[in-house]
Amino acid sequence: MPGSKSSAPDADSARDLAGPLSFTVHNMAAPNLADGRRRTATGRLKMILVFAVCAAPVIASYLTYFVIRPEGRANHGALITPTRSLPPALELRGRDGMPVTAASLRGQWLLITVGPSTCDAACEKRLFMQRQLREMLGRERVRLDKIWLVTDTADPAPALRAAVDADPSVQLLRVDRSAVALWLAPAAGQALEEHLYLVDPMGEWMMRMPADPDPARVKRDLDRVLRASASWDLPGR
Repeated sequence: MPGSKSSAPDADSARDLAGPLSFTVHNMAAPNLADGRRRTATGRLKMILVFAVCAAPVIASYLTYFVIRPEGRANHGALITPTRSLPPALELRGRDGMPVTAASLRGQWLLITVGPSTCDAACEKRLFMQRQLREMLGRERVRLDKIWLVTDTADPAPALRAAVDADPSVQLLRVDRSAVALWLAPAAGQALEEHLYLVDPMGEWMMRMPADPDPARVKRDLDRVLRASASWDLPGR
């Protein structure tokens, strides 16, 4: 409008607006690496303590019955120290040829015999003893399963199959002998097939019975481990 004043910014203001913008950058605190390392170490310590608390009852029970034992008491089987864990990758197959996961064997005490399907007289004796030992445990027998690890692909003779299948049956699992020999091992001078092997519910091989064992003394060993594990080997495991 005539006589009105322009509202445009003056030249100095225009230059100020056209100039580059500047920002003030504040220094940020560097991450505290010492705190990170301390937190990691604390986390690891907590994990170790949790594991120790879980394992303590098992360790205490073994020590009580096989290390800190009254003078004159001796176990018949050889205690395996350290115990040997069931290999998770151990390839097992059932009688029908279907794969069986090694983890499925956990949760029970296992009394294991190893041998080919062409079971000789000594093999049959071990299978019979395996059955009798379980029955001799009375009400505790439900905590123990019988396993026959067969190291070839042939079928046992019909009479032996009938004996194995008789209630309570033996769980027959096929496995490569060299693979199972990486877990179970015989005494010096003996063969893998000459022993009964005891495995705890966590899959730890913890005892090997001698070749040609005394059934009454083996039964005493089984009684001891079942009694010693009563506080942690609970129904519904």
